[in-house]
Amino acid sequence: MNFYNINKPSEKVSFRRSVLQGAASGKGLYYPERIPQISVPVLKRMGEMELWQIAREVLHPFVEDDFSKDDLADICQHAFSFPIPLVPVADRLYSLELYHGPSLAFKDVGARFLSQVLRKFSMDTKGEITVLVATSGDTGSAVAQSFLHVDGIRVVLLYPSGKVSKLQEQTLTAVGGNVQALEIDGTFDDCQRLVKQAFADEELTSRMTLTSANSINVGRFLPQSVYYFWAWAQLPEEQRDNLLISVPSGNYGNLSAGLLAWKMGLPIRRFVASSNINRVVPDYLETGKYEPRQAVRTLSNAMDVGDPSNFIRISELFNHDHAAVKNMLSYHVADDSQTRQAIGRVFREQGYMLDPHGAVGYLGCQAHQEPNQTAIFLETAHPAKFYQTVESCIDKPLTLPGYLKDMMSRPKNALGFSVDYKNFKDWLLSQP
Repeated sequence: MNFYNINKPSEKVSFRRSVLQGAASGKGLYYPERIPQISVPVLKRMGEMELWQIAREVLHPFVEDDFSKDDLADICQHAFSFPIPLVPVADRLYSLELYHGPSLAFKDVGARFLSQVLRKFSMDTKGEITVLVATSGDTGSAVAQSFLHVDGIRVVLLYPSGKVSKLQEQTLTAVGGNVQALEIDGTFDDCQRLVKQAFADEELTSRMTLTSANSINVGRFLPQSVYYFWAWAQLPEEQRDNLLISVPSGNYGNLSAGLLAWKMGLPIRRFVASSNINRVVPDYLETGKYEPRQAVRTLSNAMDVGDPSNFIRISELFNHDHAAVKNMLSYHVADDSQTRQAIGRVFREQGYMLDPHGAVGYLGCQAHQEPNQTAIFLETAHPAKFYQTVESCIDKPLTLPGYLKDMMSRPKNALGFSVDYKNFKDWLLSQP
């Protein structure tokens, strides 16, 4: 299968080339030229499959030109090696816990898959591969842990100064090894612009091999579709036919992957784009106009995005038809006060602990779940990653997991940069 540039459909490349380039020319994104269908018999067997086996079934049509089923099985066994439980919260309401990986965030799934793919590709690629990542929080730590000490790969993380939590900053800056953090004096959107400019810079890309580990990379985007199949397969059979899924949304890679799973044949009735007050996509759903704006800082900071890169993939899936998008996608917007209230209320009434992002997803279910409908919200990060916020909502101290304790004990190591692209480019070129 080939992948085409959404901004220039005549530009088509292999899976390998799309992964190594990260982004398409003209700041475009790659998209599969066709969407394979998962047959009903295979869907029915998923209830007896292990997670990595479902991953192999879902992903093989996209990568079969580059990997045999045995090679893909090896990649998936390494990437999907931690539990992703579907946890009951209330009647017909479930949390899909995506935070049991090495960095305690959902982005471990895509980052670990991509690291295994690039590990295999780097074996026959001359020179080092530099992975550029813009992060508003959890992406950076997931990529850092997934690529740490992987031969032939260097990781450069760009994060917005003062706009991630102290704990998140430590998980970005205290890794060491082949991972370097850059503290950008700007917003996440500024970090994202620097990365996109680098990929569009022909002089730079002619002198070094660059790729991205953000969800703009199909190697990160595609594997995220797997856990939607996994969640569905874990449900009691009688609850699979009328399913609502609420996705906490910032850069919209997670939601676009869920919609891809639906398009492949997963029987989902409806999605909810659950947003904080950075409501560019909810406003599009309401008005039909997509109008990027400056991001506003919130408690659910990984969702503080004013110009989400992956929205174009959602639009492409529906042939840029606003009415078709609205037919499948609802929205819900929650502010910080509502997020805090949800964390406290769910803990008191259900004994379940939400992080700020999962709380926004939970509120999306509350707003749209119909009687006798099954609903799932994605719990995307361990609550302890936001322990100060969560503790203040539940009035109970949290114990930090070992990984976070270790990161907090290490010294910060980050280089400060402005939003000036030339300085960033010069630094990249100066690296040995």
